[in-house]
Amino acid sequence: MAQNEEVFHLHMVSDSTGETIRSVSRACLAQFSESASVEHFWPMARTPKAMDLVLEEIGENPGPVIFTLVDDNLCEQLIRGCRLRKVPCISVLDPVIAAVGKYLGQQPTHRVGGQHELDAAYFARIEAMDWSLTHDDGQRTEELNGSDIVLVGVSRTSKTPTCLYLANRGIKAANVPYVPGVSLPDSLENLTHPLVIGLTNDPKRLVE
Repeated sequence: MAQNEEVFHLHMVSDSTGETIRSVSRACLAQFSESASVEHFWPMARTPKAMDLVLEEIGENPGPVIFTLVDDNLCEQLIRGCRLRKVPCISVLDPVIAAVGKYLGQQPTHRVGGQHELDAAYFARIEAMDWSLTHDDGQRTEELNGSDIVLVGVSRTSKTPTCLYLANRGIKAANVPYVPGVSLPDSLENLTHPLVIGLTNDPKRLVE
């Protein structure tokens, strides 16, 4: 990164694998050579709870939000949350779908991830995403041994985004917060299957 580059956060939210939105973001960012982005990638965001996690991260790291969502309620939740946080929120496909639909005289099917074949790898990603969401932030620690990876770390170490990133690749990731003065769950010491990774942070950042 060049010394004078402006750095900003870019959030990409999708209810599918996110391949479309990644391609669009790369094409867009190529037009701004004097800026560098910190990318926050949120694939398989299909529930209000998942959207709450997205909005929490957007609040901590404000920046433009681009999304591909077909569920009207999730769209409204994301747009409303971005408006409250005063960050731009842009739907990538809506203008294109609307224009094509108007030309054809047809209504879109609103089928999530319609361009992707529903193969075994796809369902593995769905299963991994569900696992990461239900084992986020120390939930259901008695089931941690069913994970492929368990992240342990203090606050603001991007545990949840990292788990969702791994889940999009079919890896069942869980995370457990480390809070000073609070004991870690006993089940963490008895794991036999998952890889356990500790995440650290700069103390100065924690007190900002």
